[in-house]
Amino acid sequence: MSKAALVTGGSGGIGRAICLQLAKDGYDICVHYNSNRAAAEDVCRAAEALGRHAVAIGGDLGDSVACAALVQGCADALGGLDALVNNAGITCDGLLMRMTDEQYHKVLRANLDSAFFMTREAVGHMAHEKRGKIVNITSVVGLTGNAGQANYAVSKAGLVGLTKSTAKEVARWGICVNAVAPGFIETAMTDAMTDLAKDALKKSIPMRRIGKAEDVAHMVSFLCSDGAGYVTGQVFVVDGGMAM
Repeated sequence: MSKAALVTGGSGGIGRAICLQLAKDGYDICVHYNSNRAAAEDVCRAAEALGRHAVAIGGDLGDSVACAALVQGCADALGGLDALVNNAGITCDGLLMRMTDEQYHKVLRANLDSAFFMTREAVGHMAHEKRGKIVNITSVVGLTGNAGQANYAVSKAGLVGLTKSTAKEVARWGICVNAVAPGFIETAMTDAMTDLAKDALKKSIPMRRIGKAEDVAHMVSFLCSDGAGYVTGQVFVVDGGMAM
């Protein structure tokens, strides 16, 4: 029997890698996007090439009504909801003393409020079936902090608290809730860095390389698998040893 997974922010980077890895694992995929429908549809085509059914659904995840519609739309299109990956997120960096209220609330709305709304809706579907996997993509910044990213660090630390609290509430229904905390991962931002800056970054990582989106996707894959059926409330760091 096929399973269904919803990945927020699934249209590019880490989200795309997660969608395609879950498709390889046998999940039908709902690819959420905020504004880039074309990129989401491209991920759907790649998932379908792997033999899975895939749909793209847009929505503003800072809006609880939109989140409810997204979860219901996914369940209707794919016949249920077995896994939710809260991957969507943004940055809006600035030093604390200069950070505006708008910068602060914008990041918390996109990174933390969205995960709360999505999780609340997903649990309603999963509890009825007495099973489910929820994975929150946090960050090592949520564990260590980072200058110039107070808003981002607060949002990602909040995801850790949300993960653990939710895990305790829903374990009785067979739902596992965990978090993955990536370190530096190859993205458009790292692609734009100079070779000198990349070399300096690599020296701060014991494994001496910047991570790939697939490194994160493999961890999510495990947490969404039957093999992780007795794993819940945990944070798994994927950073090449940077935050040890």
